[in-house]
Amino acid sequence: MAGNALGERFRVTSFGESHGGAVGVVVDGCPAGHPFPHARIAAQLARRRPGQPLTSARREADAIEVLSGVDPETDRTLGTPIAMMVRNTDAKSGDYEALRGVYRPSHADFTYDARFGLRFVAGGGRASAREMARVAAGALAEDLLARWRGIEIVAWVDRVHDVGAPLVDGACVTREAVDAHDVRCPDPEAAAAMTAVIEDARRHGDTVGGILRAVVRGVPAGLGEPVFDKLTAALAHAMMSLPAARGFEIGEGFAAARMRGTAHNDAFIPAPERAPDPPVATRTNHSGGIQGGISNGETIAFAVAFKPVATVFVPQDTVTRDGEATTYRARGRHDPCVLPRAVPMVEAMAALVVADHMLRRFGARAEELDR
Repeated sequence: MAGNALGERFRVTSFGESHGGAVGVVVDGCPAGHPFPHARIAAQLARRRPGQPLTSARREADAIEVLSGVDPETDRTLGTPIAMMVRNTDAKSGDYEALRGVYRPSHADFTYDARFGLRFVAGGGRASAREMARVAAGALAEDLLARWRGIEIVAWVDRVHDVGAPLVDGACVTREAVDAHDVRCPDPEAAAAMTAVIEDARRHGDTVGGILRAVVRGVPAGLGEPVFDKLTAALAHAMMSLPAARGFEIGEGFAAARMRGTAHNDAFIPAPERAPDPPVATRTNHSGGIQGGISNGETIAFAVAFKPVATVFVPQDTVTRDGEATTYRARGRHDPCVLPRAVPMVEAMAALVVADHMLRRFGARAEELDR
């Protein structure tokens, strides 16, 4: 089904359910001859893995298996579809047996039944946040971008519930600073307060949401398509495909609605250091690195809002599949807040979109990406 794939030139198709045998992805369009980035993929999967502080207690090794598309002798991509898989080893499907005839509030149980007439009960099936596949594919895309122009992608937790981190500078924030705290906020004071909020919600059987911010540094001018395939639209599409995502903004985002044009406009200035690219820069970056749906050479800056996790450990009103009123109380292992583990997922989706638009402009061999 088309809804399981993303991208035109760098196209990814994911498969699997959270409590099935495995989850995986097929990447089609990766340039031939690129050294396969085992270490980068493993590092990003480790950041998303359950069993970390502030997350679900589920234990998964999340070791990637490469099934095709990589030459075993040279460890380079072949230009053919790359299939990657992660086996599920700690699924406890029995925790979900009582849900076979009940719809959990604010989950996808009812809507999947309405759409398909049946559903994978354990763990929510395809609606689960067990998104190893897109993280692995995104790490591969990110490696291409890093080799191409040294493009860097960094996401961090900007807000949890009512605690924000306004002092983080997107121009210089690093993953090392982000990962210095379990909550993945690089501001130590804000990180401590966010951690306290999450732990308090967990003690009360509740959950909290928040906002992630991200930057993509080093993107050249000229990536994106007119009208329906604008780079902004592609990023919004990708981010809103993430489980629990509820909002997307780029640059000033919704704050732009409160600004005047004279304040929001980004004045152009000469930038001879950018040659051989167009020697143009902007004095400010209210646009978030994209104008008219096409990158302008500035840092792409955006934010994604995530709702509270729908699984709360207090009784809730609901109905059965037959429409009879009942109550439901959650069981199992669940995150009190998705944000710490959503950081590598947001980075992955940004990498997939930028890599796809990169390949719409450039070639299909790894050496053609070098400048």
